Amino acid sequence: MRIAVFGYGGVGRALIRLIESKRQFFEKYGFAIKVSYVVEYYGGIYDADGIDLQELVKFSETEKDITKFRGGSSAINIDTVASKRDVDLAVIMTPTNKETGEPGLGFIRKLLKAGIDVVTSDKGPVLLAYDELKQLAADNGKQFGIGCTTGGALPTINGGMIDMAGAEITSIEGVLNGTTNFILKDMEENGCGYQEALRKAQEAGIAETNPTLDVEGYDTATKLLILTNVHMGISKSIDDIKIEGITALTQEDIKKAAEKGEKYRLIGRSAIGEDGEVNISVAPERVDSSSPFYGVEGKNKAVRYISDVLGDLTIIGGASGTTPAAASIMRDIINIHRGYNFVK
Repeated sequence: MRIAVFGYGGVGRALIRLIESKRQFFEKYGFAIKVSYVVEYYGGIYDADGIDLQELVKFSETEKDITKFRGGSSAINIDTVASKRDVDLAVIMTPTNKETGEPGLGFIRKLLKAGIDVVTSDKGPVLLAYDELKQLAADNGKQFGIGCTTGGALPTINGGMIDMAGAEITSIEGVLNGTTNFILKDMEENGCGYQEALRKAQEAGIAETNPTLDVEGYDTATKLLILTNVHMGISKSIDDIKIEGITALTQEDIKKAAEKGEKYRLIGRSAIGEDGEVNISVAPERVDSSSPFYGVEGKNKAVRYISDVLGDLTIIGGASGTTPAAASIMRDIINIHRGYNFVK
């Protein structure tokens, strides 16, 4: 399989390392990947015979500008790949823009129209135009993998799409943000307040310098919205979600919950109401040991699907970080190679 990689940040580099380090493992199962392009916003690398990934990894340890690598040029861009049509699949790891979906949205449109399968980690295009892109892929006989957009290594998309096939999903619940989970665990176990727990998470590199998207619940809301639209067949927007984060939780709140054998979790929930409408919310909730989310701690995440005929399915785990995110992209690539139809 010949692929093009768009985006060479943390996850992009991890993907290149993963492809190189697992080459023999993949070949044992008759699966070989040749990376023909690595493209950034300022240019890229092209090698029709496949880029030497070992050399690229070594090069990237000291040099950030990939156009200085063998086969590099500032003229290589999305149009180069779409017009040459000499790859089977493209991986889109562009920065997420939840307002416009660009540049990823435009990239995906061009590649699918060019007859190239696409796997993406960019939430923006999926959030804003999933139905359009799914139809575009189907019209061109191509596949569109989005497994990395809603929980990284946790198979949230695949779990709902594959394992709940044939059932109507009536509710989706999840602990979908590892950063908030880490903070809450610190507050529970070490008796610290929210601000101290946040500081420690930032010092450990788990929370961003500006943690707003995580701690105010917007990251959870975005992931939940994608899962809801994809698996429940609706077209809601972020404005349809009631969102509350964890910033107002105090150590007193944590203590009161603990006295009753309960813990706080930031839970996203989509459920069909009595009026037939899907109600979506994100908020910290107290859960006891009977809840599947009670034991979801640290950087772990979880999703629960409730259906009409297949009952409940809860998936817990999913490592966090750039390598697990890259591995989730690799999972979609392998499944497409195996012939699984994400789009029909």
